[in-house]
Amino acid sequence: MATRHLASWVHNLKYSDVPHVVVNSAVSSFYNWAGCAIGGSKHHATVIAHDALKPFFGPPQSSILGHKGKLTIDAQHAALLNGIASHVHDYDDTHLDTIIHPTGPVASALLATAEWKGGYSGQDFLLALITGIEAECKLGLAVWPEHYDVGWHITSTTGSIGAAVAVSKLLGLSEDQTVHAIGLASTQVVGLREMFGSQTKSFHPGRAAQNGLMAAVLAQGGYTSSEIALEAKRGWANVVGVTKSDLGSSLERWLGFGAGAKESLGLHTTTQPGRWETERNSFKPFPCGIVIHPIIDGCVQIHSEFESQSFDLKDIEEVHVTVHPLVLELTGKKKPKDHLESKFSVYHGAAIGLIYGKGTPAQYEDEVVQDPMVISVRDKVNAVAEQSFRADEAKIVVTMKDGKKLEKHVVHAVGSSEVPLTTELLEEKFRDQCEVVLGNSLGATSTALWNVEDVKDMRDLSSIL
Repeated sequence: MATRHLASWVHNLKYSDVPHVVVNSAVSSFYNWAGCAIGGSKHHATVIAHDALKPFFGPPQSSILGHKGKLTIDAQHAALLNGIASHVHDYDDTHLDTIIHPTGPVASALLATAEWKGGYSGQDFLLALITGIEAECKLGLAVWPEHYDVGWHITSTTGSIGAAVAVSKLLGLSEDQTVHAIGLASTQVVGLREMFGSQTKSFHPGRAAQNGLMAAVLAQGGYTSSEIALEAKRGWANVVGVTKSDLGSSLERWLGFGAGAKESLGLHTTTQPGRWETERNSFKPFPCGIVIHPIIDGCVQIHSEFESQSFDLKDIEEVHVTVHPLVLELTGKKKPKDHLESKFSVYHGAAIGLIYGKGTPAQYEDEVVQDPMVISVRDKVNAVAEQSFRADEAKIVVTMKDGKKLEKHVVHAVGSSEVPLTTELLEEKFRDQCEVVLGNSLGATSTALWNVEDVKDMRDLSSIL
């Protein structure tokens, strides 16, 4: 029932069914994703993947972002490489209820398909994007948190299905074909948390995009799968959520069918109220694990006090940080050795916030991670867990050698649902990532992305990215 219910919802959803506020959230999600993919297009991991796989590239169908339409390869590999690039800086969006980065797998597959096939408008694209984000986040909620706790990277395990759903919607698959696409994507589970801190983490959303695209195309061609792939005893939910009890009820609750439909948390329809997860998406102000954000936020604020009071960083005696327990579990690397490990170090996050007063991809480059001043401040950071703290809360106390203390209690970090990133900050983030890649076309590209809803053919937009 779960698989069929999701497929039916995807097939029947119309653009007019989607509230304008949800469309706006989808536009922001796409804008943020494009900036991350363009900004990550020159990253070492993206370049390695491109060069290693180049012998297998097919005909030029879809663009690799960051090349303004001048580098096109087959759609499958374009989805993979753009997915890698969009996640490689750990700067992409976050569905805070599940910590899924939803747009990466979906948009990477969707844009590659739209460009390959041609003739799809911005509204066609956004409707498909919304179906994909809703599908992956609803399924993520159904298996959260046990699925993540056991070691699965939830972005990609749900992302393959989200991508398949989105491409199915764009290509106009029937309900039955969409059922099979969901099954084909469900069997392509990818992503282990053990890979966090390595280049393979960014491979996960790229591969999920590739898997989802392939699933939809196979289903369109008549390839079949189980029609109960999500809910079956040996299906997706019971396998990847093996440690969670009442999975059947959880699927009903979050997809919105059966007894669970009464809770109004499932997929929204014209006859059954639900909750739009796209509207709950958030955008990172810092390119690292989201649980580090309150610490960086607080340290950036203390940096401003340093400057106003002419304090010297060399006079720091200790930096005491109180955080939610998950911070130390996920980002407890005390001595990160490179840019990848630094994204999972609360100690590095605190250090760059205090030293630079900001946290952009530049503060996560190897030369910064290995800088003696950064190491010196990082070594003075002591982080302790406090069970009563929320994940977006932190307290920072900087003690100077003369005994003076500077304190900051961050109740909700910037980028959280309570303190969302403003449009102005999102544009600043886009500029910071993309200026070196896009040059003089930066402003026009930014404007075009915000106006995606009015695009007549998505190929026109791809050509300037």
